[in-house]
Amino acid sequence: MAKRKGSAEWKGGLKGGTGSLTVGDGVWEGQYSFGSRFEEGQGTNPEELIGAAHAACFSMALAGALEKAGHAPERVATTADVELQAGEGGARISTIRLSTEVAAPGIDEAEFLQIAQGAKDNCPVSKALAGVDIELDARLAG
Repeated sequence: MAKRKGSAEWKGGLKGGTGSLTVGDGVWEGQYSFGSRFEEGQGTNPEELIGAAHAACFSMALAGALEKAGHAPERVATTADVELQAGEGGARISTIRLSTEVAAPGIDEAEFLQIAQGAKDNCPVSKALAGVDIELDARLAG
């Protein structure tokens, strides 16, 4: 099976420090900070990266499931909104809301929703995030 990697380096203390991260072997690099994670500062944060990964994984899983069911999609566009909440035990990702719009000719809504739910439940990133409440808003385009 394939192995993938990401890396990060943090310099300084929590609130005043800065970080940089790399996806793969330099495919994408970005900066992150306390402000970009817990406030509205510039840069990215782990939650955005998890959201992008989840949206990508779900989109591929849904495309494959639709194709397997005989309804090859023309387009699957997904957004993942990741909610970070503070609590007694520290911050945690509490909810991820997957919103997807799909163009797949010839499928009825009931079958589409069943396939979309299966893709949400079975994509590898959803499985890795089993302790998080994952919600799905799936709709057919048009």
